[in-house]
Amino acid sequence: MTRKTRRLWLVIACVTCLGAAAALMLQAFSSDIVFFVTPSQVEAKPPPADRTVRLGGMVVAGSVKQEKQGETPVSRFDVTDGQAAVTVRFEGILPDLFREGQSVVAVGTMHKDGFVASEVLAKHDETYMPKEVAEALKKSGKWDPRFGPPPSAESWNTMTAQDAQKTKANPDSPAPAATKP
Repeated sequence: MTRKTRRLWLVIACVTCLGAAAALMLQAFSSDIVFFVTPSQVEAKPPPADRTVRLGGMVVAGSVKQEKQGETPVSRFDVTDGQAAVTVRFEGILPDLFREGQSVVAVGTMHKDGFVASEVLAKHDETYMPKEVAEALKKSGKWDPRFGPPPSAESWNTMTAQDAQKTKANPDSPAPAATKP
């Protein structure tokens, strides 16, 4: 073998090893990537059952139900983005900052009977809202940040950006009545 041929084989071997290493790294990362989804995205196209996702939205007021299975507390609550709602089941103790009508992110998987969370993350102060949830509320016309804080979860079924503008322009007018679907 000539020197030129040996060098060519060495370059081919290095490129093959580098390609194999890159493929293995991408394979390892793909199983660790966790996507953020909103309830309306889950309703439109549910994630595969084996895929871990972050479900973000606001906890629907009056939807939190707690029970015990043996010694383990089990909580069920609905998470909404103003367009759709998903029922979340969580085994364990909810964070101290967890409240109805406030934003939450649940990490878990989608099952036939709803979303099963392995972890629930609650907001850290009065003004926090996940960026994706805020964008979903703006996109749906349920909230315009120019007119103050986001509306309460009870009013999402009827409130639009125009209603928020009217309420801001005339603070003495009554807020739109919330209706149950």
